[in-house]
Amino acid sequence: MKRFPVRFRFAGALAALSALHFGCSPANPPAPAASTPAQPVAESITNYTVRGVVVAPPTGKTVKVKHEEIPGYMMAMTMPFEARPTNELTGLMTGDRIEFRMRVTETDGWIDQIRILGTTKAEPTNVGSDIKVIPDVPELKVGDLVPNYTFTNELGRTIHLSDYRSNAVAITFIFTRCPFPTFCPKMTDNFTKVHRQLAEAKDAPANWRLLSLSFDPEFDTPETLKQYGTRHKYDPARWSLATGSFNQIERISGHFGLYFGRNVPIAQQNHNLRTVVLNPEGRVHEIFIGNEWTPEELAQSLRTAAGGK
Repeated sequence: MKRFPVRFRFAGALAALSALHFGCSPANPPAPAASTPAQPVAESITNYTVRGVVVAPPTGKTVKVKHEEIPGYMMAMTMPFEARPTNELTGLMTGDRIEFRMRVTETDGWIDQIRILGTTKAEPTNVGSDIKVIPDVPELKVGDLVPNYTFTNELGRTIHLSDYRSNAVAITFIFTRCPFPTFCPKMTDNFTKVHRQLAEAKDAPANWRLLSLSFDPEFDTPETLKQYGTRHKYDPARWSLATGSFNQIERISGHFGLYFGRNVPIAQQNHNLRTVVLNPEGRVHEIFIGNEWTPEELAQSLRTAAGGK
């Protein structure tokens, strides 16, 4: 069966230009026109040609690919990519060797111009489904109490989840070597925006905190986490970055359906996204799945969980 992927061009936004007039002014110049709001500047797009193997059938608008190293940008990894347009995923099957264009901006990333090069026997990924089930780790829902896990923060100090009691806390899961803008970088950028919004709001409650948990403890040492936080203008009084033993990280993430590779080479790492808000009693207030939530939504969730409006 022949498959013909579709290609498209990205049309960038154009900045408006003002006309300049020289010469004599009329005796009765017209009234000045109403000012036009400045148009947003289009983000710069960087393109990469990538090769890899499809490791799972496409779902919706994404396809999971075990890709080769992308020189100057990203090591070899296994991860889902969003295709634009989605019809380029039509007919893709597990084991297809593909080449595609990866397009990234500072805050976004997607693929297009997918071309099938051949087929091969796809290697299994480290995760067999969207949710990794640990037998003695129950799924937690809104209202459930989260157990008291122990971590090491970016200052090298031991912290406990119970340390956040009396505060509303937002927890997200990342690893600092994740470069793709719509994954860990987006979670961290959103935390930066939430921090700024609440810190600057005069009516914000005082009892809120942020916690970024890394599931790459071998690489994400306290020093690495502190450097990462500093790059993102974190305030240690409000925002902690921490990691811990795989036993602790895997268990707390397992309560919310987060998966990641345990003790696997970074080239085989793939993960999904979860962000959780706990109330001052340590109970689940809200669970955000994926990356579609906004900083405004998370800030409002923290306000409500803290007991504010």
